Amino acid sequence: MPLTRKRYLMIGFTGLLLCLFSFRCHAESTWDLDQLMRVLANTQSGHASFIERKNIAVLDKQVESSGELFYTAPDRLEKRTLKPKPESMLLEKDKLIVEQRGKKHVLSLQSYPEIAAFIDSIRGTLAGDRKALDKSYKLSLTGIQEDWKLSLLPSQEKMKKVVSSILISGADNVVQTIEIKQADGDSSVMTITPIPDTPATPE
Repeated sequence: MPLTRKRYLMIGFTGLLLCLFSFRCHAESTWDLDQLMRVLANTQSGHASFIERKNIAVLDKQVESSGELFYTAPDRLEKRTLKPKPESMLLEKDKLIVEQRGKKHVLSLQSYPEIAAFIDSIRGTLAGDRKALDKSYKLSLTGIQEDWKLSLLPSQEKMKKVVSSILISGADNVVQTIEIKQADGDSSVMTITPIPDTPATPE
C-alpha cells in the first residue's frame, strides 16, 4: 500500500479517538494522567457529530468535512463522513473496512503493521490503557479535569514518518477537539459535538 494511502487511513481514523464523549463524571481532587485514563475507560459507547478542517500543502484552500462518529467497546469504531461526499471507515476487531465512491476495501491489520500500531494506540485510548499507549507514544497531560490537553508524541520511527504529534483536548471524559500534525507539514483539526441518546417516546 502506498505511503500516502497509509497516511490517509491513519489520519482519517484518528477521528475515532474523538468517540470518547458520552457521560460526564464528577470532578475529583486528584487529576493526572492515570486519572484521565480511568475516566476514559468508563465510556462503553458513544455517538457524536464532527467537523474536520484540514490544511494540505498542495491545496490553496482549507478542506472541510463533516459527519458522525460511533464507538462501541471494546473494538468497534466507525467514522461516517457525510459532506462533502459520503465515505466511511469501520474498524471491527482486526479488519478495517473503507468505503469510497461506491467501492469497498477490506484490509487485514496483520498485513499493515503501521496501521495496526496506530489503531492499537486508538484502542488503548478508548480503553484507558496507559500501558498500551506508552508503547507507541510519549504522553503528557496539562490543565484541569474541566479543561485538559493530552499530548501524544510518536515514539516509533515508522510512526514518526507519518505523524509528528496529536493533541487531544476535552473536559472530564468528553473529548472536544483533536489536532493532528503530520510529518509532511499537513495538519487537521476535528471538533466534535456529542449526540445524546434520544429517549423513547411513551406509547
